Amino acid sequence: MTPSRPPHRPIRVAAQLHPQQGTWDGLRRAAIATDALGYDLLFTWDHFSPLYGDPDGPHFECWSLLAAWAALTSRVELGPLVACNAYRNPGLHADIARTVDHVSGGRVVMGLGAGWFRRDFDRYGYDLRTMGARIEQLGGATPEIIERLAAGNPPPKRRMPILIAGTGMRRTLPVVARHADIWHAHFPDRPSELEPVVAKLRADCESIGRDPAEIEWSVGLEPDDLERFLAEDVDAYVRMGFTQFTLGFNGPDWDVERGRPWLEWRDRMNAAAVA
Repeated sequence: MTPSRPPHRPIRVAAQLHPQQGTWDGLRRAAIATDALGYDLLFTWDHFSPLYGDPDGPHFECWSLLAAWAALTSRVELGPLVACNAYRNPGLHADIARTVDHVSGGRVVMGLGAGWFRRDFDRYGYDLRTMGARIEQLGGATPEIIERLAAGNPPPKRRMPILIAGTGMRRTLPVVARHADIWHAHFPDRPSELEPVVAKLRADCESIGRDPAEIEWSVGLEPDDLERFLAEDVDAYVRMGFTQFTLGFNGPDWDVERGRPWLEWRDRMNAAAVA
């Protein structure tokens, strides 16, 4: 199969630092190392307690971390992967993001999702509702966030990219097609899982007259799958049209040095595309 990624779209590699089971000092060192090593993006997640290990172990809040990382780094783009739309009203969410954007000098990516982790909702008193209701809420909030970002004083330092996560073919992909600059297709086990999803996103874009190549396609890797994924699956994802790859790193070490082979692969791919 011929690669479908547009020739102008470079491969990009992100690090997602899972903000759990470790210390702020460890997260600070890992963020600085991510910037120095040359990752393209630095993400965290938007949960209120650990997803792995001790459920009551150490854990840090999403946007507070991002503000601190914005001040510590100088070149890497950063954002939530992804911020739960249900936890903040659209105006407040936009104001938080644009403030962190100014701290960073214009490097924030606004990652949005509908949320899913029941413990988060229960622990902080949010109404989980149904998946359909949460996605409908996300679809309504996204244009409000975009509008508020543009109206804020001061506005973001650039037109802030909107990343939307999800693979729901009936409700989520139409929101992606209409509003997203970046689409994150979660953490699939194999490329074949996403073939029908990719076909549906292309169809949704075409139905509203949008070129699907305008959207950067992203996929994530769990911490224990970095080596296998690069050896076995990455070429298939590139052929499908994916150009952003997010490597997960867990505490307490957040060993972003493990991503060096990915960064070298990215550089080879981008050099070959230019040639």
